[in-house]
Amino acid sequence: MSERLQPGDTAPAFTLPDADGNDVSLGDHKGRKVIVYFYPAAMTTGCTKQACDFTDNLDLLAGAGYDVIGVSPDKPEKLAQFREKENLRVTLVADPDKAVLTAYGAFGEKKLYGKTVTGVIRSTVIVDEDGKVEQALYNVRATGHVAKIIKDLGV
Repeated sequence: MSERLQPGDTAPAFTLPDADGNDVSLGDHKGRKVIVYFYPAAMTTGCTKQACDFTDNLDLLAGAGYDVIGVSPDKPEKLAQFREKENLRVTLVADPDKAVLTAYGAFGEKKLYGKTVTGVIRSTVIVDEDGKVEQALYNVRATGHVAKIIKDLGV
């Protein structure tokens, strides 16, 4: 089980392929704040709701200086289908070997319908302009989460 990140920690660097197979690195966003959110699977009900909420609020977040990157263990091809089907504008990246999910504490044991399972823990990490963790939120809900982030950030 990986350790959860804490405010002030250096956000783990990563380079992952996006839905088009292009590399996306956290370092590409230096100087801007980044909302990195981790979700279990493209094209599932909760993950679709969350991705659509981020897309609907992307202009607001970008205007406040935040970029948004969604990370899941899906392959780029599935992310491309997800993006097209739902008209998503957020950057979606693939982490099929779960290395980044693990580094961010977003993969491990969780409760699912009363059973303990190993999988993706729906999480959001807000990284500041210098690559430090500003907030690390774990076991978040898919619905209403984006509105809560916007409220908490004062955007």
